[in-house]
Amino acid sequence: MSGSTLSDLVGVGPLLLDFDGPVCSIFAGYPAPRVAAELVALLDVKGVAMPEEVRGEGDPLAVLRWVGETCPHDLTAAVEEALCAAELHAAGTAEPTPFGREVILGAHARGLPVAVVSNNSATAIEAYLTTHDLTACVASVIGRAYADPRRMKPDPGPVLDAVRALGAATERCTLVGDSLSDIEAARAANVAVVGYANRPWKTEAFASADVVVTSMWEIAEVFSPACAHQSDDEVE
Repeated sequence: MSGSTLSDLVGVGPLLLDFDGPVCSIFAGYPAPRVAAELVALLDVKGVAMPEEVRGEGDPLAVLRWVGETCPHDLTAAVEEALCAAELHAAGTAEPTPFGREVILGAHARGLPVAVVSNNSATAIEAYLTTHDLTACVASVIGRAYADPRRMKPDPGPVLDAVRALGAATERCTLVGDSLSDIEAARAANVAVVGYANRPWKTEAFASADVVVTSMWEIAEVFSPACAHQSDDEVE
């Protein structure tokens, strides 16, 4: 979709949102490195030998991914349970992303279905949406496959699950994500992708996205009444 503008992508069809980044910072009050360290401690208790890079890992999803690749399923399930509990706790102190709420409300007001598709657990996502009165505006939540980290993005499976849940065609959908794995998953699923560059280095790193934004405000603006009226005029 080279040459597409932001309004070409997010103002016309179903909107898929990654959770941690575009919607909120889930680990703002319960830091990700702390959660990762707790997962490592659990593995220590179970006598699992780990390389130093895993012991020093600050991303709990990376710890889960390593366990899924190297350990028996029962250990993967134990780490999954611990991570789900930590994410649910973290959802209570998550920090909303500026204008992330406005994007969801704006798309809903425009009649566009919204799905959240994430490598975080669906339980934590649903808890956050309930706390922030957004449940009614989100048609579907696709979270991490239970104890099967191989199916996390960049695998396209979660994105395709979200598309199917909305009853949409892939070419009508757009994913907004803040990681390279989001972009890779969208590409593999044949879904357009907006890169949310919430760190300066991401602007260049997300060059393969259809469009790059540095604030969710840019997307929320597409759903403003003035922009909606302009789009209607263009269609006429």
